[in-house]
Amino acid sequence: MAKDAPTIDYRSLLDQERSELLSELAELGFADGKTGLDYDPNFADSSQVTAERGEAEALAVKLRATLGEVEAAIDRLDRGAYGLCEVCGTTIEAARLEAKPAARLCITCAARS
Repeated sequence: MAKDAPTIDYRSLLDQERSELLSELAELGFADGKTGLDYDPNFADSSQVTAERGEAEALAVKLRATLGEVEAAIDRLDRGAYGLCEVCGTTIEAARLEAKPAARLCITCAARS
């Protein structure tokens, strides 16, 4: 790393991403054990409600998976294992971690999977 290269605060990046994911889940009604937004049962177009609910649930599944990855990265950071590829053990490049702070794999191993 160059002498004058800025130090990246991965903890802040991960905490910010975690906060954003939790906020998105809350907006969809999936925070604090809730199972989605409440829809008016008298709404005339129940098929639209069903479709929207399905889309929200699919998005919530993706957001929860990403949140799990971020929380695992925070755990690795706390244990001193952050930034090491889980497959080959090499250091994950700073540019990759800056772009994807929860990255578990170096670019070489990620390309293989």
